[in-house]
Amino acid sequence: MTVTEHTPHLNAPATRGSCPFAPPPAYEQAREESPITRVTLWDGSQCWLITRYEDVRAVLGDARISSDATRPGFPFLSAGRKKVAALSGPGSFIRMDDPAHARLRRMLTADFMVKRIEAMRPEIQRITDDLLDRMTEGRSSADLVSEFALPLPSLVICRLLGVPYEDHAYFQARSQVLLDERSAPEEMSEAMDDLGEYLSRLAKEKEREPDDGIIGRLMARGELSAADAASMGRLLLIAGHETTANMTALSVLSLLREPDQLARLREDPSLIKGAVEELLRYLSIVHTGLPRAVTEDITVGGRTIRAGEGVLCVINVANRDEDVFPAGADLDVERDARRHVAFGFGVHQCLGQPLARVELQVALETVIRRLPELRLTVPFEDIRFRDDMLVYGVHALPVAW
Repeated sequence: MTVTEHTPHLNAPATRGSCPFAPPPAYEQAREESPITRVTLWDGSQCWLITRYEDVRAVLGDARISSDATRPGFPFLSAGRKKVAALSGPGSFIRMDDPAHARLRRMLTADFMVKRIEAMRPEIQRITDDLLDRMTEGRSSADLVSEFALPLPSLVICRLLGVPYEDHAYFQARSQVLLDERSAPEEMSEAMDDLGEYLSRLAKEKEREPDDGIIGRLMARGELSAADAASMGRLLLIAGHETTANMTALSVLSLLREPDQLARLREDPSLIKGAVEELLRYLSIVHTGLPRAVTEDITVGGRTIRAGEGVLCVINVANRDEDVFPAGADLDVERDARRHVAFGFGVHQCLGQPLARVELQVALETVIRRLPELRLTVPFEDIRFRDDMLVYGVHALPVAW
């Protein structure tokens, strides 16, 4: 990486402040004072930190910015993350550029179209009600993460992919290793291999006996090897349950901390859809930033970034930019937050966002309606947040009703 200006004073990831929902104070200060600034990473390398909303969208939408982790200057947030990128496989289009990225992504576009996902809403509602029935039967307290927030999207993505839900403990354990920034490269390599082998075997079974799941239909196309289909399945499996699970638990927790906002949703359930967008903006659970590599010299926010340098777009900071979201540090369920970048921006924005929206809408509306006395059973200060995970959230959420 060829960075030519002063030595940066900021490290990435930065230290969190007192509010677990807020970005690190150093990042927010950078947005106000120097929205494009250099930071030092774990291995001593440097990249550019992009924190302003306008600049984040400009970078993520620029074809000269690459998602390919093999490009010079691509910033890795840990040794383990670097290892994962090297092992992701040819079917993991999240680390590809067009046209290869577009070719693979198009194979899945129909599965996540808004109309198709909306047709699943009754089934998602049924799963939600069944989980809450089991959680509340004969009891008055539970861990909302393990008994509701995690199994809901896990069940849904397993059904979409054609993965047996009875294997969920297997892939969730390995997902945790892959998302934990503290995991050693060897641990990540083993978890990647385990998931790859599991999904490759499944893909070969689907090739012999096709079904209507995504993996089965990918194999039926005859364009992918079992290993490629497994790479795509692994990406969808991890992203499809970890993100929504943590977003659901964090949303409930943040609403419990803002009883006036929760009261508005109870009084007017029609606010739920807009509230989900506001919660996505306010929480933005990818706190470590979106890494990219620059392939040609570009100018962003008046600053020149050279080819071969890396950038890190910090979307949770951009989503609190006061120029776009006045009082952005506040949760306001009546705010029009649809312009948020919680799902990214440009060609790589989250493919599964229609599914995530419906799952969150159904989950929050149902919890708020069915559990009017919901409350924490431990002090807020005792909640353990996932500070070292690629997807932010809470490890557990003990509640009573």
